[in-house]
Amino acid sequence: MLVDAIAKLGRHGLRCVLVGSGNGRYRRQLVDTIARRGLNEVFQIADDCRDMPAAYKLADLVVSASTRPEGFGRVIAEGQAMGRPVIATDHGGAREILRDDETGWLVPPGDGRALADAIARALDLPQSKRLTLAERAIAHMRAHFSTKAMTDRTLAVYEEILFPEAAQLDPRGPVAA
Repeated sequence: MLVDAIAKLGRHGLRCVLVGSGNGRYRRQLVDTIARRGLNEVFQIADDCRDMPAAYKLADLVVSASTRPEGFGRVIAEGQAMGRPVIATDHGGAREILRDDETGWLVPPGDGRALADAIARALDLPQSKRLTLAERAIAHMRAHFSTKAMTDRTLAVYEEILFPEAAQLDPRGPVAA
């Protein structure tokens, strides 16, 4: 989907780095698609990256164009935590992790034109709006996806399961007995 979107975008001088150790048939298909679209100069495939924070900081934009819903898209969360503009497909965990038009953008799965439009919008952001988006994204990640926030929510679910009568009696929510 990203290759299709970049082809539709028609901008010269872009560099897209695909990070991951995907091998086999999918990787061959990806390499073939990039070549067939004449985008070998645009795309680089990096197998593994041992310093993802540095990779995110070097990126102007982070894109998670998965066609299948993910439970928790780490790329989406990590990109926002590093203050990068993030574009993700509108399904699965992306809907919970990213706030559309606040901390990034959601696009319909499989819609290369919508992804291309979102990429253009993100790349054209003035610096002041880029900084505002980064501040919002970092604050959103700290508030909702810190280790403490996620642990507290997990423990609340356990308490609700273990002590359902306490959850029903206490309007504040589940409380351990």
